[in-house]
Amino acid sequence: MTTNRKKICLRFLGALHFAKHPDNMLLSAEIMIKIVGISLLASCLVSNQAYAADDAAQSNNPNRPLSGHEDAALPSTIATNTALTALPKRAHFAQENASEDAHHVADWIVDSGDNRQLPFLVVDKKNAKAFVFDATGRIKGAASVLLGSAKGDYSVPGIGQRKLSTIHPDERTTPAGRFVANLDRNLHGKEILWIDYDAAISLHRVITGNPKERRAERLASPTTEDNRISYGCINVPVKFYEHVVSPTFKKANGIVYVLPEIRSPRETFGSYDVDEHARQQISRAPIPAQGNLPAGSTIKLR
Repeated sequence: MTTNRKKICLRFLGALHFAKHPDNMLLSAEIMIKIVGISLLASCLVSNQAYAADDAAQSNNPNRPLSGHEDAALPSTIATNTALTALPKRAHFAQENASEDAHHVADWIVDSGDNRQLPFLVVDKKNAKAFVFDATGRIKGAASVLLGSAKGDYSVPGIGQRKLSTIHPDERTTPAGRFVANLDRNLHGKEILWIDYDAAISLHRVITGNPKERRAERLASPTTEDNRISYGCINVPVKFYEHVVSPTFKKANGIVYVLPEIRSPRETFGSYDVDEHARQQISRAPIPAQGNLPAGSTIKLR
């Protein structure tokens, strides 16, 4: 930059010396105009280069103060990033009707990642319905279920080792909770989905061996009052098992969430409301120290 200025000055002095001769006055005037024009143009270019170099140096300097425009944009950027991070994730039920508790638990599963990227199944005991989801929380199917004839959220200790004939009516419960489930075979070679091996609780095709129980008719019934009939296992329609349950759990284990009917979902699973959780995340978001911002700057979370 300094060398260019020296060259311009030397050319300008040379032109003045040339103009002193009378015979060169007209010619020197034309030359002078050209030199002055070139000098001004060169000065502009040099100034622009200087400003560009200065801007580059400031942008690379982490300690430089923010301009007013940049400072004004900072709060909205922080607010946007915080809001995007806090957006709740939800399960997709599509057109399936589901209870408030079923939505609450399924949304919490997806938002928290409690299913550990595995397919999962939610059993709503109060409404006698099961929902199968893929690992991302998209529903794959739903159906009515038959449940243990006795209401309750716990299994009697040691019940899995007892004969069916020794299990009293008030002990025939379908336990609530979170279970790691996998496909296996029962004693008759039929495929089932094991839920709680110790309590001998599984999900399987509806059993129709005893006509007096009318299990198929109970499944098809529009009410839930007649869906309590089993010793604790979960019975589902044959087609639902073969086309939804079995293919979903064929490649990997999955998680089964049996909703409680005495306790609350929060007590059973430690679940949370995803909207409330998102609001808490936003309110707890870190705000840059005011000392690091220019005077008068404010941070707002929208």
